[in-house]
Amino acid sequence: MTGSRRSGPIQLAIGERTVALKNVIGIDHAVVMVKDLDKAAENYRQLGFTVSPRGTHSVHMGTGNYTIMFDPDYMELLGVLATTELNAPARAFLDKHGEGIERIAFTAVDSAAGAEEIRARGLEPIGPTDFERPVTLPNGTVSAAKFRTFMWPTVEAPGGVRIFACQHKTRETVWIPELMKHANAARRIKQTLIATPEPAKEAAHLGQLIDREPKAEADGAVTVPSGGDRADFVYLTLDQLAKRYPGVPLAGLSERGGAALVLISGDLAATEKALGSAAMRSGGAICVPPAKANGTLLAFVAGRSEPIL
Repeated sequence: MTGSRRSGPIQLAIGERTVALKNVIGIDHAVVMVKDLDKAAENYRQLGFTVSPRGTHSVHMGTGNYTIMFDPDYMELLGVLATTELNAPARAFLDKHGEGIERIAFTAVDSAAGAEEIRARGLEPIGPTDFERPVTLPNGTVSAAKFRTFMWPTVEAPGGVRIFACQHKTRETVWIPELMKHANAARRIKQTLIATPEPAKEAAHLGQLIDREPKAEADGAVTVPSGGDRADFVYLTLDQLAKRYPGVPLAGLSERGGAALVLISGDLAATEKALGSAAMRSGGAICVPPAKANGTLLAFVAGRSEPIL
């Protein structure tokens, strides 16, 4: 199920657009698909992240998760618990690529309206889909995190990474202050790095889908802002990635697909201490190679710890 009326990616030039998307803003969270949900969560705890209690999504989703909350974004460790139609693409990803960044969510102001916006552009959205998961709050009470999402058609996946938009109906049960403090001093996502042999082509594809102008970088990578004060997308080859983080082994990364998350640290000394033996210094960054972070290179860099308003 792709939900697309097209046989291939959209080919509309940015200049042909007259109205920007009104119901979709920047990156909300990055989804890391994992094979064993509980083992992945423990691995990230060992890397100094505060990991939320395990969540189980609505039955039709067939998935469970752990979240790693920042401000204003977060990471999600996602696992398949039962086979359903809605998680078929996620299962296919695990079969083909193994663990790693499988999709990126934008924040949706209104998922139903956002879905209609992309429908008006000739793309058939998947959704909107409503679901929820129980949440145990710090005081011991149980509430629910409720969402409404829609996805761009599966074929519209620049760099092999699917995109969707997530409307948070209950932000207070997701952004819980106690879960937003991490021993490794992680504060927020700065960049999502996506490997591809054709950075300019893939960046242009995303730019067309979200009404953002790509920008070529000096090393040949291409950046696409996601909107607002949120993290950027960066498309680059594996060789370019290796030059950005010399000495960090990239074994396990695909030639085309989600490769890395650059995280802002409020204290790099605390980051290095919390990461322990997994830490690798590379230029101004402290990195965790993908083999030690469930298929995702983590690069911690210095930066302001508070959100940019």
